[in-house]
Amino acid sequence: MADHTMKRFARLATVPMLSLALLLAGCGGATNGPSQEPPLAGARIGGAFALTDGAGKTVRDTDFAGRYRIVYFGYTFCPDVCPVDLQKIAAGLKAFEGAHADLAPKVVPIFITVDPERDTPEVVGRYVAAFHPRMVGLTGTPQAIAQVARAYAVPFAKRREAGATEYLMDHGTQAYLMGPDGQPIALLPTDQGPEAIARELERWVR
Repeated sequence: MADHTMKRFARLATVPMLSLALLLAGCGGATNGPSQEPPLAGARIGGAFALTDGAGKTVRDTDFAGRYRIVYFGYTFCPDVCPVDLQKIAAGLKAFEGAHADLAPKVVPIFITVDPERDTPEVVGRYVAAFHPRMVGLTGTPQAIAQVARAYAVPFAKRREAGATEYLMDHGTQAYLMGPDGQPIALLPTDQGPEAIARELERWVR
């Protein structure tokens, strides 16, 4: 499906802002140690936002201060890529929780929609609850979504096939691990599965 093509494109879409070496380092194996500098250290990723959660409450980036954040952009009508990636992220986080119960509360998974037209707070809240009980689903105005997606270097665009009544959203699929100070640490290796995600969390969460 075309979403798979977009997925391959989107993982390289941030190359102009991050070097390819940084992208590869973020998805690398066990060569990095916790004492080393994070792969995305110094990258201009992330920033302030004010969005709406599943309960209709305004959520700001500062609400997560002091906690690590897994940040992933997608949309609830996504036919395959988003649910598969979110399943892997949730499974990786659950594995980390099982092995490090003391550190697990420091990590919050965040899903930000790129389709605010259909993804109302209620829809987003119901969607994320199916993956992980602590996952935070966020939506907002088209302007607010465009701003936060730009801050996280996540491209997206609406695409409607000829004759189709519904549309798809092409979008970047990188999953960021952000630090307690809101700075980027690494890309989580969703293409390598839950075990690799859990290992990456073990490497950086302290």
